[in-house]
Amino acid sequence: MRRAALLMVLTGLVTASAVPLRSTDARVRQFTRNLEFDFGQWTLDAVLGEYGQTSLGASNYLTVAQRAQLVRQYLQSVDQIHALQADLADIYGDPNTVDPEQAAAPKQAELQALDAKRDGMEPVAESILQEQVALVLDQMGLGETGSPFPPVAFHFSTLPKALIVSPRNEIRQEVNIELMPELAVPQEVDVENEVEKALDVSALVVPVGGIGTYPTMVQDSTSLGWVLEVVAHEWTHNYLDIRPLGINYDTSQALRTMNETTASLMGKEVSRLAMAMFYPELVPPPAPPPPTQPPASAPPTPPTFDFQREMRLTRVRVDDLLSQGRIDEAEAYMEARRQVFWDHGYHIRKLNQAYFAFYGSYADQPGGAAGDDPVGAAVRALWSQSKSPAAFLRSMAWLTSFEQLKGRLGGALTNP
Repeated sequence: MRRAALLMVLTGLVTASAVPLRSTDARVRQFTRNLEFDFGQWTLDAVLGEYGQTSLGASNYLTVAQRAQLVRQYLQSVDQIHALQADLADIYGDPNTVDPEQAAAPKQAELQALDAKRDGMEPVAESILQEQVALVLDQMGLGETGSPFPPVAFHFSTLPKALIVSPRNEIRQEVNIELMPELAVPQEVDVENEVEKALDVSALVVPVGGIGTYPTMVQDSTSLGWVLEVVAHEWTHNYLDIRPLGINYDTSQALRTMNETTASLMGKEVSRLAMAMFYPELVPPPAPPPPTQPPASAPPTPPTFDFQREMRLTRVRVDDLLSQGRIDEAEAYMEARRQVFWDHGYHIRKLNQAYFAFYGSYADQPGGAAGDDPVGAAVRALWSQSKSPAAFLRSMAWLTSFEQLKGRLGGALTNP
């Protein structure tokens, strides 16, 4: 009961800070009110489910090897479900299928059986993954009270989509509103167009992989490393939400980037350690070193399309155009660049200021949508200079401005 009470308290804290009310936010909600995700009901269901799985403690009766095996079986069932869903989409989309319902019936029955199997394993798989992430965090030195605080708690879920709004004259996330996950692409386009036309802003509906409610929301996936990364990423947001950096998440674009880059760096490191500890057979071997020089007879290698580099160049140019007030030119340039990305296999539906405001906040790697924004580079510099991930997280948690971060680095920043 004490754990259930703690879950309810933390839920109130985290969800209250996750959906700030602003004047622009309220104006945007005129167009989204009937499309918004019901966080209240989801959180109540997730909290009750979390309390239920904690009370049962089913994973306590399994050995370490059995726990790892159950997680692998769970992910295998998810993979089979995704494959069946793709098959069903093909059946209903094939113009040569005379009776789609009859053709799909066997696969529908198989899908229902797999759904039931997955649903039966899901609470235990979640509990095991929570324990594994918590153990890694504890070994990192983040379990001062005997276990990490807040406790690691997440729930697999179909995630809502996020409507991101940025001003047109600068790249800055001004609004982030979660919309129903079943929203179709035409509905996404309609709401973007309505908001842009009415408020003269840039808008984009984006998918997300996790949300820092409490328990956190994590998208179902067949990639174990990715799941562990997102669980740790969102736990980091929970950790920060009760400390100055997280409390000030929406104060500025710089603080948002500091939050997201911190969570991304922590998520990747926890995932790497958890995979090595619990699933070493799934860790890919290290890449072989590149040859010092190509064979003399080898033809020159044609240049490959580097997404990170090209996206960085795009962002830098857009920032330059916007700083000169050339908004229309910047938007035309982004559309031209979007077509270049599309031709190289990166199917970006819409490339605008809102795109960069959202994706540019995740600056754990140089370049990309963050461009030459020095904030991400500063966070990465502190990460490399810290004696441990725990020391890095504790240091970041108490910052309330980019100036303070630069002060921690002595004012010297690495190149973006």
